Amino acid sequence: MMQNLKRPKYQKPEPEDFFKKMYREVHDTVLTNDKYYRQNVIKSVGLLLLYFGFYSCILFFGNNTNLLFLFYILTGFTMIVLFINAFHDAVHGAVFKSKKYNVWFTHILEVFGSNTWLWSKRHIGLHHPYPSIQYWDIDIKQSDVVRIFPQSPLFNYHKYQHLYMWFLYPLYSLNWLYIRDFKDFFGSKDNYVKRVTTIPHIEYFKLFAAKIFNILYLIVLPSIVLQQPWYIVLTAWICMHVCGSMLGVIALISTHADEDAEFPMPDDNGRMTVTWAMHQLQVTKDFSADSTLANFLYGGFTHHVAHHLFPDVAHTYYPHITPIIKKYANEYGLPYTCYPFYKAVRSHFRLLKNSGKPENILFTGEI
Repeated sequence: MMQNLKRPKYQKPEPEDFFKKMYREVHDTVLTNDKYYRQNVIKSVGLLLLYFGFYSCILFFGNNTNLLFLFYILTGFTMIVLFINAFHDAVHGAVFKSKKYNVWFTHILEVFGSNTWLWSKRHIGLHHPYPSIQYWDIDIKQSDVVRIFPQSPLFNYHKYQHLYMWFLYPLYSLNWLYIRDFKDFFGSKDNYVKRVTTIPHIEYFKLFAAKIFNILYLIVLPSIVLQQPWYIVLTAWICMHVCGSMLGVIALISTHADEDAEFPMPDDNGRMTVTWAMHQLQVTKDFSADSTLANFLYGGFTHHVAHHLFPDVAHTYYPHITPIIKKYANEYGLPYTCYPFYKAVRSHFRLLKNSGKPENILFTGEI
């Protein structure tokens, strides 16, 4: 079925479409301020330096087991904040004004064991054009372990997914770097990436080189230079990923997959019933947008509606774009939702609980 799907096509906007007016206002009143651009550059470079600073502390102070775990965990937190802020913006071409510099910056992802080419294809090529559309949004559809889309197969174990995902989400970054990437490169079942593109041969080499280098400097080198058993270093490295994932997964589950989420599907000819901008509003939500700390940690995810409407804009502009989005939402009767993070997380697990149950035809009316 997946191979025969037609690429979704949105309705063309009318001459007086709300987004055309919003776009002009945002560009005329917000994007002219270079102060927010400079803030993003300083933040991105600063976070990168902080990551290597914490990593250096592992090597210098890691003979103390408590400090070893502390600096591994701080390294993990910084890694996730870098991914969510700096690298996410760079993949969108939004950290530097020069396309070349953004490309160079994204290649630092290889140091973290990721594959720049693959992430770009998944995130820019599939998630952003088609958020929350089954068979196209690869960021939401990860595996059959969790059921989110209403049209996905329902297995018996899904009735417990609102319980067991509390234990699996903290393994998110480990799954991403050491399982999911390999499935995208070598898997054949429901391979979204291979359906829309061909993987260059050089990327296979870069995939293995990045993973090996990442393990060498994060596990092997500390095991050699420190007077610590290898299993202590390995445990600290696992803690690094678990703690980082727990911080990052809040952003990943809070923006598209709550109990009131919509998952529109195109018709048999691939036609959607709304415009691209309207679709982004329907399927995207903000969380903790008024929190200074949340905005610093989660960048373009707290103001995720602004990010989906203006994906090539640095996240430091979003707190100033969101009030304009709210104004147009009120004026045109458009959907806009912003949850506190704890309500967003709670709502996501309610979605998991609801999605793990068979549909009741007495409520859906479908017979």
